[in-house]
Amino acid sequence: MSSAADHGAALRELLKNVRAVLLDFDGPVTDLFRGRSTAPVADEIKAAVRAVWGSVDPQVDACDDSHGILRLLREMYDRPVLEPLDPLGLVTAEGIVTGYEYEAVKTATPAPHLVRLVDVLFKHGPPLVIVSNNSDGPIWEFFKSERVQRQEKVCAVVGRDPFLRDMKPHPGSVLRALKHLDLPPESALLVGDQLTDLSAAQQAGTPFLGYTQSPERAARMLDLGAQWVVSSHTPLIETVKSMSSPN
Repeated sequence: MSSAADHGAALRELLKNVRAVLLDFDGPVTDLFRGRSTAPVADEIKAAVRAVWGSVDPQVDACDDSHGILRLLREMYDRPVLEPLDPLGLVTAEGIVTGYEYEAVKTATPAPHLVRLVDVLFKHGPPLVIVSNNSDGPIWEFFKSERVQRQEKVCAVVGRDPFLRDMKPHPGSVLRALKHLDLPPESALLVGDQLTDLSAAQQAGTPFLGYTQSPERAARMLDLGAQWVVSSHTPLIETVKSMSSPN
């Protein structure tokens, strides 16, 4: 197990040149669906898209994850065909997921120490940007909710494209955040809980801090090149505070 000193030294090194923190939403900010299966959402999407496209790929038909199916539908749409698919299929699928996300944020609770992290970053810097495969509207609603009330402390939200382009592990959302901030990739830190977040950061050239309570996933992240992994926001909070304090 890593000690507090290990965390402090690793995070100080990681943060010394960071000018923005990019934080994934579902996981590091809140457990949006609280462990519930999204298979019913995926089934609703399949039925709606079949009504537009006539059929879906076997990979789409087998998918029972509401976000995984969006990536597969975009891949299906992008495949060269004699008769291009109607983009309405993508918009319909995205709209279904967004609707469920709006419902979920009504009762979603902040991840432990999330509010403290937002407050510390706002007070001491660097600025915070949410970079997510979730839609930006529900994300803003979460930060506006009575449970959080921190929307003014979030610099920007880079959420899911309505036409499902460039979802993580594609680096597109990370690159859009960097463009908004006018920063080079090495000047930002992406904090995420999934291997797709790590892949997006690596493709964008951005340092990555893993956030997971799973020892197995933490080990996998480190094996794949994550700079560091934490199981709580507390080490990041304490490091930001210590680095802002006068010597």
